[in-house]
Amino acid sequence: MTNLAAPFRSRLLSAFTGNSSGRPDWVSQIEEGDDAGFFGVGSAAWAVHGGMPTLVAGIRALLMQTLHPGAMAGVHDWSRYKEDPLGRLSGTIQWLIGVTFSDTTMAVRESNRVGRFHDRVVGSYLDAQGVERHYAAGDPELLSWVHVVFTDAFLGSHLVWGSPIPGGPDQYVREWTKAGELVGVVDPPTSQAELRSQLEAFRTGGILKSDERVAEAVRFIRKPGLPKGMLPAYKILFAGAVASIPTEYRRMLGLRRAWWPAITATRLILALVGSLLGRSSTSEDAARKRLARLGLL
Repeated sequence: MTNLAAPFRSRLLSAFTGNSSGRPDWVSQIEEGDDAGFFGVGSAAWAVHGGMPTLVAGIRALLMQTLHPGAMAGVHDWSRYKEDPLGRLSGTIQWLIGVTFSDTTMAVRESNRVGRFHDRVVGSYLDAQGVERHYAAGDPELLSWVHVVFTDAFLGSHLVWGSPIPGGPDQYVREWTKAGELVGVVDPPTSQAELRSQLEAFRTGGILKSDERVAEAVRFIRKPGLPKGMLPAYKILFAGAVASIPTEYRRMLGLRRAWWPAITATRLILALVGSLLGRSSTSEDAARKRLARLGLL
């Protein structure tokens, strides 16, 4: 690691985990678990969530999430994303990585932590037809939307920039239903085709809309409060995320593909970040140590 790369690596780790060492306390908890967890070595979830394309997937998921006016109202009314975007990011990563690589006890605990936050997220919003509706973050429709958008973003990004998925896309969608069930999603999709169908049902059913709140959130996601040294790379990752979103949703977001080759440029940035952070996932390493201790490797 050169003297030039080391500070950048530290900033990346702080952004993604909230800890400049890249190993926050909850990673140690992954190592200390008492069973194999919901997934394991060779699983599609490990492959997708342990890869560099997750950096783009997070941006894509945030952009897509804004299109549901209920979800956008919850973010607008309750989220600290403007004041502490990195804190929100690291909290989301903690849930994602915890459910993916931990034992079942920690996975359930992390999901319950998310659920406790959702319990207080209530309010009202104007739907796509201009009718006022009350919302709660635990509403079945909102839980389904967030799960579908999340799954679509991580799968779609991995298919563009990642390696082959064990069992293919259907296996990933099927495995990740467990994460949906843990946070209360009813009837999560179990195949890529079902995932696409459920996503399209939101669009064609007149549920999604674009308004000034969406535009405001998109502007922030385009230029979040990141350290200046990270912004050039982030700009490319943002463009890659936009390029990976299907045209009909990109239009609703008011976004266009960059004129330059964003997909290729993103691939180069992901390779660079991978070389700075190291190819080995600290969370996967911790999970493997747990499995070895339990005699499951």
